Amino acid sequence: MSGECDPVALGLPHREPFIFVDRVLSLAPGESAGAVKTFPPDTSFFAGHFPGDPLVPGVILTEALAQTAGIAAGQPGVGFRLTAIKTMKFPGAVRPAEEIHLLARKIASVGGLWQFEVRASVSGRVVAEGVVVLSEVRG
Repeated sequence: MSGECDPVALGLPHREPFIFVDRVLSLAPGESAGAVKTFPPDTSFFAGHFPGDPLVPGVILTEALAQTAGIAAGQPGVGFRLTAIKTMKFPGAVRPAEEIHLLARKIASVGGLWQFEVRASVSGRVVAEGVVVLSEVRG
């Protein structure tokens, strides 16, 4: 896929307030996806994380990366759920209104488990990276 696309149109089951992908920029179905997310300054979690020094929480970055991996894995009639976070590092901080580039690339699959290398960056600097595992949910 080339060009931008709505993540819901690609089968992402999440909805507000828990959808953390704004647009999908690239997609190789079953292999990889690239997406972006921007959290506006009035996003509710900034009030408590941290007052006077707001940051996007690492668990939210991890979920955004897992959602991007789910888009990459997307299969007709098959859903995916985050099953494991094998590794995750947060070498940089994300501030309100910064555009986060999200990348997920499949590195292995066995049975109904799919493993993805994931990375988030802002203006070319890595802010999160690791490996997540998704499991297939059929039905």
